[in-house]
Amino acid sequence: MKIDFANLQYQYKLYKEEIDKAMQDVLDRANYIMGDAVKELEENLQSFTGAKHAITCGSGTDALILAMMALDIKPGDEIITTPFTFIATAETIAFLGAVPVFVDIDEKTYNIDPNQIEAKITAKTKAIIPVSLYGQPADMDAIGAIANKHSLKVIIDGAQSFGSTYKGKTDSNLGDISTTSFFPAKPLGCFGDGGAVFTDDDALAQKMKMLRVHGQNKRYHHKYIGMGGRMDTLQCAVVNVKLKHYKNDLALRQEVAAKYTTALQNKELVLPFVDLNATSAWAQYSVRVQNRDALQAKLKEQGIPTAVHYPMPLHLQECFSYLGYKEGDFPIAERVSKEIMSLPMNPYVSDDEIEYICERL
Repeated sequence: MKIDFANLQYQYKLYKEEIDKAMQDVLDRANYIMGDAVKELEENLQSFTGAKHAITCGSGTDALILAMMALDIKPGDEIITTPFTFIATAETIAFLGAVPVFVDIDEKTYNIDPNQIEAKITAKTKAIIPVSLYGQPADMDAIGAIANKHSLKVIIDGAQSFGSTYKGKTDSNLGDISTTSFFPAKPLGCFGDGGAVFTDDDALAQKMKMLRVHGQNKRYHHKYIGMGGRMDTLQCAVVNVKLKHYKNDLALRQEVAAKYTTALQNKELVLPFVDLNATSAWAQYSVRVQNRDALQAKLKEQGIPTAVHYPMPLHLQECFSYLGYKEGDFPIAERVSKEIMSLPMNPYVSDDEIEYICERL
């Protein structure tokens, strides 16, 4: 059996007629930048999430930069986040001249451990960036209480979690600003790069709209130093179509995850844990295993693709050596990074494929 990890071609074939028409509409109008589909997607995202403002942008990375720029993050400011995430979370902090301050993770959820945040707060701390890793929001009650106590802002890195919830509230409607990514392999993906920021704050929304078009408040008049952070009209057209079907895709992801969990019970694996207060968008189905490299090689021989998200915590990456962290500083993140392995996860993994994967595993 040959299994597709993300099954993007299958999804395209499912929605091909609608996607092709939506893209052709953009081509016919030739409005490739800030065209009609951009405004339409933003309105649809607002409706889906309940956020007052949804603003599309060039990528999930751009979304984080826009959020921090809107909150006036300056060189030397400190932002607390997790070392167990994709590099964009901390890279964007450093890109703006601010300082990533890492906190170890909770061993069950793999999200930032709120119990360790307060000890890292200093006079320079301006914000906290929790990551909704693998699709599950962090403990937002605890994080929000800390942020309120110390007058800090909260930016949600929801690149992997669009459509997840925390206590019934969508992941895109948590914190001061929430971000997401529409990278093709994300639960809701386009055919290139794309992202969005969400907020209920009118002033922040207006500022981010300007920042993504070089700080313009009207053409060739620039209120802020900004960036070229727009999402292409073609990509917005694609996401508009996929968003119509997204609730069903999310439900199918839940079913796939549940079937994996049932089939893998009582095996020598650590299975994913979802907190009772949260739902996951299941960007990944990640298990912890021993002898990962050898296991991956054997599974590959059987036609089963796997992935590692993420093999090296950020505090040990060469680009962050200037921060002065060393091995042993965040033991849970370091241990999980050596054991974590993601199985094929998408809405269309069949029962036969799940049985085959779990038997071989």
